[in-house]
Amino acid sequence: MNEKRERFVRVAENRTNKIIEMIRLLGNCSNKSNYEYDEKDINRIYDAIKKELNDSQAKFKINNKKNVDFKL
Repeated sequence: MNEKRERFVRVAENRTNKIIEMIRLLGNCSNKSNYEYDEKDINRIYDAIKKELNDSQAKFKINNKKNVDFKL
């Protein structure tokens, strides 16, 4: 593998594993004997997460598009 690919794999795997672990920890907040929340709170949390996921994924799609020259 070339250097850029190796760096991407290392960094992406690390960051992905951290995100997955944080999502698992967020799930611990579902314990009603320790926390008080309602459906609105849950929707706001997961809407924010979904938005960030979509924004992040869009960056990869934009970066992979080929440059097309503008013509009239």
